[in-house]
Amino acid sequence: MNQVLTSPTESPPLPTLDDLGVDLLTTTRRQRWRACLRPFILLALYIVAVWLEWWWATPFIVFLIFVAIVTVTHDVVHGSLGLSRRATEWALFVFGAVLLESGHAYRYSHLQHHRWFPADNDPEGAPARMPLWQAILFGPVFLPWLWWYAWKQAKARPDQRVWLLAEASWAVGFCLVGVLLWPITPGVAVYALLVIVGSWVYPLLTVHLPHRNFGPTPLTQTGSLQGRITPALFLELTYHLEHHLYPSVPSHHLAELGRRLDPYFDQVGVKRTWVP
Repeated sequence: MNQVLTSPTESPPLPTLDDLGVDLLTTTRRQRWRACLRPFILLALYIVAVWLEWWWATPFIVFLIFVAIVTVTHDVVHGSLGLSRRATEWALFVFGAVLLESGHAYRYSHLQHHRWFPADNDPEGAPARMPLWQAILFGPVFLPWLWWYAWKQAKARPDQRVWLLAEASWAVGFCLVGVLLWPITPGVAVYALLVIVGSWVYPLLTVHLPHRNFGPTPLTQTGSLQGRITPALFLELTYHLEHHLYPSVPSHHLAELGRRLDPYFDQVGVKRTWVP
């Protein structure tokens, strides 16, 4: 939990991006391609592991796929990769499909999360308001619940409902194909099982723990894990406070954003957590 030692009225104003450097908003072509290709390179690695029957390696590979997809989809939702409107729609579908999830539902819920956390009309932030045990048990219903929220929000947007239906159909169809292909290869069904079960930790790891014991001000609503190895493993998404304060900054600049914010955080008394 972050603690602000000075009162909000005594704290200096939050630096603007102009103060911190607008270069934090840039995404080069190389960075964009790296972010978009990373999940599929890892997916190819999963296929190789299945072909070699290295089943022990598949959970770790799927974990890396989760990190890659969550990171790139997160940047797509916030429009920080420089994609066109049409490319954004397809990116949400394709990246979500890799994890049998709905990228369009994620956009609805995540932008609402940034607008309203910790209010009750923030469905994605609900696990932060739950006790630990409830956030854990909420895992299996979290994504279907967010999909249903997005479906209701898209009532006046039939084009968005088409995307939502396509994403749900893909997820169900992939699981059915996995069952049918089991006599030939269990790799498809195992992948589906790993990503579905893996998604059950979302309420705990991406909402409850980052926002636990949240305070009343933007500086106290979430925390920041800074370091080298762990943040790099999670592609800098551990800089959660920095992201909430400046959501337009792409993930590949969050560590640098954290470094530039350090003097301000020290001045107002925001405590960060250092991890290896």
